[in-house]
Formats: sequence, C-alpha cells, structure tokens
Amino acid sequence: MSWVAHDVEPYVIQRHLGKRIAFIPLLIGSYAPDMSTKWFVYGVNLFGFELKADNPAQFHRGWPGVGFTHSLAFGVVIGLLIFLVTRHKVWSYSFLIGQWSHALTDTGDTVGTMLFFPFTTHHFSVGAWAYAGQTGRFNDAGAYFSGPGFVWDGVWIVLATWGWKTLTRSYFEENVRPTDPLWIWASAALPAVFVLALYRGAYFYGVCRWISWLLWAHVANDYAFSIVWGGPQWVPVLSVTSSGTFIRGPMAGCMGPCCGGMPRF
Repeated sequence: MSWVAHDVEPYVIQRHLGKRIAFIPLLIGSYAPDMSTKWFVYGVNLFGFELKADNPAQFHRGWPGVGFTHSLAFGVVIGLLIFLVTRHKVWSYSFLIGQWSHALTDTGDTVGTMLFFPFTTHHFSVGAWAYAGQTGRFNDAGAYFSGPGFVWDGVWIVLATWGWKTLTRSYFEENVRPTDPLWIWASAALPAVFVLALYRGAYFYGVCRWISWLLWAHVANDYAFSIVWGGPQWVPVLSVTSSGTFIRGPMAGCMGPCCGGMPRF
C-alpha cells in the first residue's frame, strides 16, 4: 500500500488535465479504496474491545474481502452511480481517474491488487516494496518508510512540487474553481483564503506526513533502511500465490528483479 502517493497524485493529474477534470471527486476517488477499510486492517480499540480483521491482508486486498475496492471495475461502478445521481459527467470520470490511480499505484507492493475483478481474482503485483499491513500501523509505517515505498512516495511529491503552479491562487481561480460547482458553492459561503487552503490541503498533508513518518522511523526510532526490491528485508513480507493464497516470507513466491526474473504480473 502507498502512504502518501494518494495525497499528491491528484495534483499531478490536475496539472495535465486542467479544466477537463474536477479536483474534489478526483481526490475522493484517489482515497476511495482505503477510505472505509484501512482502519479495520490496522485495528482499533473501543472500550477495551479490539476491532480488527482476522486476516488483514485478505480483508484489504483479497476475495472474500473488500479487495474489489482496488479493482478497475469498482471505479467504473461508482463513477456510473455518481453520474446517475448527479448527471455530472465530469464528476463521474474524475472519480474514476482518481480511483484507477490508487488501484494502479498499489500494484507496486508485494501483494498487489485484483485489477480485473470480478473477471479474475488474480493479483497484479510489481513487488517493489513490502506489504506489511498485517503487522500493525506502526510496524507497517516503519517498514514502508525504510524501503522502496518511501522513495516511490518521494517521486510523486517531486512531481507534484515540480508543477507548483497548480497550487497558486491564479491557477485555482482559472482552472480548478470554474469546473466544479462545489468550489463555486464553497467560494460563495467561505472566505477565499480558506477555500484555497482546502484545495491545497491534501498536498501539504501528504508532504508533512512523508517528512514526519521518515523522522519518526529513523530519528525517533531505529528502523533500518533496506532500500532493496521487495524490501525492507527484515519485515515479514506478504505476497500472493497464483492460487490466491496469502503467504509470508521474504518475497515469498517472488519473480521480481530481486530473484533474477521479471516483475510478477
């Protein structure tokens, strides 16, 4: 799973599509696959009772489970529902593009995503960084920000920052606000500076989160860097066999560059 890419990808997409896309549904789409499921992967304690999936990875990315939220079809279905309810075509395909960006980005870890569910439950995975959600939020963070994952997020931050003009007031007023009635409504109800801050919020949240977790993992704690394909090597990595079974081990079933082969698809 990615920690920061989903925060900043929409700004990169916005830069390239401009007025052809609506930013709010694009951002919601980018968050959608994890929006109501991630808490159950890591677990939460309520009044002394822990609520957590018995098999976090199976729940998050598999079937049975909610792995279908990371499929391309999920974006199509929700996009069509948005269109049927609102009759707003731009909202519909903006959500679709955001959700697809999330689903494709998450093929980067060792578990991958069921991109073509319900036609197949096969997991498409590049296997670049370790999936370790089953270890809990903090161990997962330590692993992600010690391996290739944090580098991947850093690339998206650079791309979003390179297109810094998308964060300016003039760009927002000329290219973002006119394409979406939600921004027009917000601008009528709220101070302009507050509306602009809302638009910029996901970018600054992502950048601050990337920096904060890096400091937490390597200054406040002593997680070891292991920037190798499928790493870090010290975490119990999960991957998926061709039969759909989740297995644990250092790049179990790996056919990626670390094993001398091509990425696993």
